[in-house]
Amino acid sequence: MRHARRTYCAVLLVALWGTGSLYAQLIPNLGGQRVGISALQFLKLGVGARAAGLGEAFVSIADDASALYWNPSGIVQFPSHQLLVAHMEYVADIKHDFLGVVYHLDDQNALGASFTSLHMQDMEITTETQPMGTGRYFTFGDVAFGLTYARRMTDQFSAGVTVRYVEETLDVLKIRAVVFDIGTVYWTGLGTARFAVAISNFGSDVTPEGSVSGIDGGTTSAFQSFSVPTVFRLGIAMDPIETDDHRLTTTIQLNHPNDNAENVRVGIEYAWNNTFFLRAGLKSTIGQPLLSADATSDEGMAAGAGLHATVGPMNVSVDYAYTDFQRLGSVHRISLVLGL
Repeated sequence: MRHARRTYCAVLLVALWGTGSLYAQLIPNLGGQRVGISALQFLKLGVGARAAGLGEAFVSIADDASALYWNPSGIVQFPSHQLLVAHMEYVADIKHDFLGVVYHLDDQNALGASFTSLHMQDMEITTETQPMGTGRYFTFGDVAFGLTYARRMTDQFSAGVTVRYVEETLDVLKIRAVVFDIGTVYWTGLGTARFAVAISNFGSDVTPEGSVSGIDGGTTSAFQSFSVPTVFRLGIAMDPIETDDHRLTTTIQLNHPNDNAENVRVGIEYAWNNTFFLRAGLKSTIGQPLLSADATSDEGMAAGAGLHATVGPMNVSVDYAYTDFQRLGSVHRISLVLGL
């Protein structure tokens, strides 16, 4: 018990690191403009087809290796060592890939590691005098490396923390940062109801490094700083139907990003014989109708399906998800989870 208290205190100390910047990231600028104030936007792209199929209402479910992204405390919510490979075909021919590994030290402690990459084809440089292209190309891409630790404090409460190194490259400019995630999950004891809270991507402001040449021949190497895209997630999930062959999981989640409006996400998952899964979910910005078009966002309905099988000593799950982004088109995700 004393060791659990020490671990919990350590998590709290990490949470309080840089209290001033954390307060600024989490407390909304009421009446002010919040769009476009943060960099490293790829950190907001969700991971895993299962979570996407639920409309990304996943913080209180997070019971596979994708918890490395959604809620670090979730990696002690399942008993097996796991490997997750996830790929997303995002809008504008952007590719997003995620690789995560979870290793259980014992029944109470687990470690995880993750790698995230966002990439696209090189783009040709254009200028005011050469709008059809200069013949030279530039690249854009993001990478992130994360390490996660989680502990089951009691039978009902778990906590976890992730430290992540992030790097963004835009031609000759780079942004580097270290960000933290903290997550908890609490099983209420009221049936299957569980409650979860996670804070993702908090850290110090970032400033681009490097120098660029203007059309007038001048050079600029001083740039303004930006916050990182911190988001606070609070969710609850429960299984209103749970039999030997059928399970229905429902979840609702509130998201509070530091650079956009608060939004609600709702998801539902049906499982047959723990083998075949159907999922659906949606996002609604606060103040917008829940079941009709969201005038403030192109992200709409999501749906997905999955298959789970046991192959020798290994558990294999394959999931697919589709998300409608209206004017931007559709987004497809696929992920593979191997458990041992």
